[in-house]
Amino acid sequence: MLEISEDVLYDCIIIGGGPAGLTAGLYTARAKLNTLLLEKGTIGGQIAITDLVENYPGFPEGISGKELSLRFKQQAERFGLKVAKAEATKIEKSGKEVFVHLRDGRMLRAKTLIVASGSNPRKLGVPGEDKFLNRGVSYCATCDGALFDGLPIAVIGGGDSATQEALFLTRFGSIVYLIHRRDQLRAQKHLQEKVFSNPKIKFIPDTVVEEISGNEFVEKLILKNTKSGEVSELEVEGVFIFIGLEPNTGFLKGSVELDEKGYVITDEKMMTSLEGVFAAGDCRSGSTGQVAVAVGEGCIAGMQAEKYIEDNF
Repeated sequence: MLEISEDVLYDCIIIGGGPAGLTAGLYTARAKLNTLLLEKGTIGGQIAITDLVENYPGFPEGISGKELSLRFKQQAERFGLKVAKAEATKIEKSGKEVFVHLRDGRMLRAKTLIVASGSNPRKLGVPGEDKFLNRGVSYCATCDGALFDGLPIAVIGGGDSATQEALFLTRFGSIVYLIHRRDQLRAQKHLQEKVFSNPKIKFIPDTVVEEISGNEFVEKLILKNTKSGEVSELEVEGVFIFIGLEPNTGFLKGSVELDEKGYVITDEKMMTSLEGVFAAGDCRSGSTGQVAVAVGEGCIAGMQAEKYIEDNF
């Protein structure tokens, strides 16, 4: 385990180990900056729990999110990036230095900071969702899909993630219900074509989940048709929720400017409202949620952090 030092003034601290953070770390470490990357969870972020990435250049056959994340990390570490498991709870600036407060009470110092903290799955906010977490409710198909081998599964959502994960879950589920509040999916056309041609997927449009119900484990969903108002029950044992993401930026409140949804506002150089602090990837306002864009933003943030140090230290 990498030892984090409170006595060191790091050239750059990066919060978040997804594609944006790892790319930023690749660029700063390669520029010979003493860089420390902090990740509280899984290296790779959301991409690490994605079964197959088909739209990242250079991999014509696709690549698993876990493998792609590992390659990002290995490449950055080859140039000297230091990676540690830790959670930032607050940042502040005094003079030229940025201070990062950690969950364990320690405080780190850096000349520059790159926030690449990503986002977390958005919750439905219905009765039973929290109660049955890890007892039938999941936000990660690749993590938990095999637990429902031969059982009926519901996927909630209509975007790219929901359709991709529904397709993945057909490997396990006896049937996969894809439930969406609108009458049409929002996913890319080629994903929709795959969904509608898969006999194990049943699309349930114009429907919302009112409640997740069961005893010890999930047993059924209470559904409501958004057009007719009709309420019905659907027996399932697994519920996978993919209705979007929320930025992981709570630790930044009061420190940098956020938009109305909590995403970090930056200029075209990825600089936030706090000088010397940059942001990239899914936590940034205007994020597209695409790996290629996160990598590009991480590159810009890393290069701008290097330039900021040259100009100010």
